[in-house]
Amino acid sequence: MSSSASKSAPRARDSWSGQTGFLLAAIGSAIGLGNIWRFPGVSYSNGGGAFLVPYLVALIFVGIPMLWLDYAVGHKFRGSPPWALRKILGGGEFVGWFQTFVCFVIMVYYGAVLAWGVQYTIYSVNEAWGADPTTFFTDSFLQVVPGDTFSWAPAWSVMIPLALVWVLVLFVIGRGLSKGVEAANKIFLPLLVILFLALVVRALFLPGAVEGLNAFFTPNWSALADPNVWLAAFAQIFYSLSVGFGIMLTYASYLKPKSNLTGTALVAGFANSSFEILAGIGVFSAIGFMAHQGGVSVSEVEGLTGPILSFVTFPKIISMMPGGPLFGVLFFSSLVLAGVTSLLSLLQVVSGGLQDKFGWSPARSALVLGVPATAISLVLFGTRSGLNNLDIVDNFINSVGVVSSAIMFAVLCAVAGPRLGVLRAHINSVSSVKVPKLWEPLVGIVIPVVLFVMMAMSIVQILKDGYGGYPSSYVLIFGWGSVAVAVIASLIFTLIPWKHRPVDTHATVAQILADDADDTASIEGGAK
Repeated sequence: MSSSASKSAPRARDSWSGQTGFLLAAIGSAIGLGNIWRFPGVSYSNGGGAFLVPYLVALIFVGIPMLWLDYAVGHKFRGSPPWALRKILGGGEFVGWFQTFVCFVIMVYYGAVLAWGVQYTIYSVNEAWGADPTTFFTDSFLQVVPGDTFSWAPAWSVMIPLALVWVLVLFVIGRGLSKGVEAANKIFLPLLVILFLALVVRALFLPGAVEGLNAFFTPNWSALADPNVWLAAFAQIFYSLSVGFGIMLTYASYLKPKSNLTGTALVAGFANSSFEILAGIGVFSAIGFMAHQGGVSVSEVEGLTGPILSFVTFPKIISMMPGGPLFGVLFFSSLVLAGVTSLLSLLQVVSGGLQDKFGWSPARSALVLGVPATAISLVLFGTRSGLNNLDIVDNFINSVGVVSSAIMFAVLCAVAGPRLGVLRAHINSVSSVKVPKLWEPLVGIVIPVVLFVMMAMSIVQILKDGYGGYPSSYVLIFGWGSVAVAVIASLIFTLIPWKHRPVDTHATVAQILADDADDTASIEGGAK
């Protein structure tokens, strides 16, 4: 066989063993760190119980429709984001690679937070943080340098578990989709639910738990008149469900032709939201206990969201309560498990893109992406500057990178290639719940406009006030720089010729040839 023929030979893609494996992986991706440390605080500060109204509206009119779009594109075009969006429009490959490299940027710092969780699971056994969890977290554990300083000095308490996290997740990804990602989710997700339920039950019986739940659920109906509350709800659903930047598209591309897409999306969406509400119950029960022990109201408790909630506030709670070490192990183990399932989904987007483009095996793709990812993760987030770097990169890649990726994705599907009508027809042809006509203007116009407003507000705020008190040069390098890296890498990979054509193992020869004809017509039409 000639070399040119071997380069163009199709390579069979892996697939889920069934609908259950896909559903568990999709739920595992959606349930991540943000469910535990972001949703409770966002809900409490945006109207309490009243926040559930815009939250459910956002789930129904943003989260589920975007999930359907991801599923429709991934399932119809049977490929990772670069391949699938290339089939919609020739220039769409850039958008696909941009989604891929946004995932790459996220995963290199996401692993660092998992390393924190691993270490704190061990620390919980003897409450190693002592009487001052704040100083322990910043000075002893992370050894954080001032925000205007960059340090190459390693924080060994982070670097060692971080390296172990990368070994674990790359091993899983290297085993392929069904033997790696699916098998891991079948173990980790049920274990996460069991551990977290045990944690919530324990928290509910703490003194002061009722006061915490009252603070969490008591509605402030006047908050519904604030547009920022609605934007907060849209943002929470959008980030929590992992929609619009390649993850769910990639997962759906491995589904078999006969798959119930809309029903699966509904189950995944509501399962994710149910876990978030469960997390709110557990977190605020514990915070109510903390307030009760300190003789203050819940409103006076600080550190109700983000890393401070997990690594400062909760260690304080653990030290106050009877059986604290066991509670601590449950909490931080749950945090790690939630993070691992999400990290695997990010890795699969990048690995899937490399496999489709170059015809590499999962093991080779894991090695190629794993070496630079591990090195970057250790150097930037395993050092004494790690917390500051992570804070800046996380804000910019989410508020600018992820949101702009979703906007481009939705607009591309609305105006190019088969357009939304064809995608709606495809998803309806295999699904039990039919997508209504209203979905098209919702996904093609309304959601991109809402996302653009969210992104514009974030950018204006940053340009006006800076970010986090960091020097502008630091923000430029790590903030805007992280977005620029995703853009430049996407351009480079778009220009690299395709070595293989990914093929669905369940497709017939006639379907493959028909797909090739559709691909050619689509790409030539886009070029014109």
